[in-house]
Amino acid sequence: MSVNVRSVLRLAPAVAVIAACGIVAPQASATEQPVPGVKVSATASKETVEFAKASPKVAAAAANACGAGYVLNSAVPLPKGTDPKMRLATLFNYTKGGNDSGCSIYDNNTGKAQNMFLKVCSWKGDACQEDKGKFSEYAGPVRTSEPVCATVTAYITTSSGVRIADYKSEYAYLCN
Repeated sequence: MSVNVRSVLRLAPAVAVIAACGIVAPQASATEQPVPGVKVSATASKETVEFAKASPKVAAAAANACGAGYVLNSAVPLPKGTDPKMRLATLFNYTKGGNDSGCSIYDNNTGKAQNMFLKVCSWKGDACQEDKGKFSEYAGPVRTSEPVCATVTAYITTSSGVRIADYKSEYAYLCN
């Protein structure tokens, strides 16, 4: 019997290490959704995760425009309700450090340069940053140091002044 106890005692440190690894792994995976090449927030909607899985290169390229350390919080194909394959634009919202900063990219999916507008404001409606002009790829990045409940406005205007792919969020980032 003492042989079994010794064997168990010798194995105890290895078991403790393995158990600790098992405890750490779920915590690490809880912070991001598993999408190859793209860091997706654990709080991202099912639609955002599906979009990132279907278009990982697009989501990664938009994150790259924001810079290192950003995690995809939401991807909104526009006009809203449009099949992502038929979208005119995609609004990407990323966060860094949880609540430390937010970054938005408004991706042009029309295949030609468009008049685009992108604006992010803190929840108080101040501290706004915008990007507007004629862009063939994307507007932005626009950033906020207060992403919690920040709002985002984005649209494309045709040459005749009609807004297409129009979006105004109540809250584009974390808001819980």
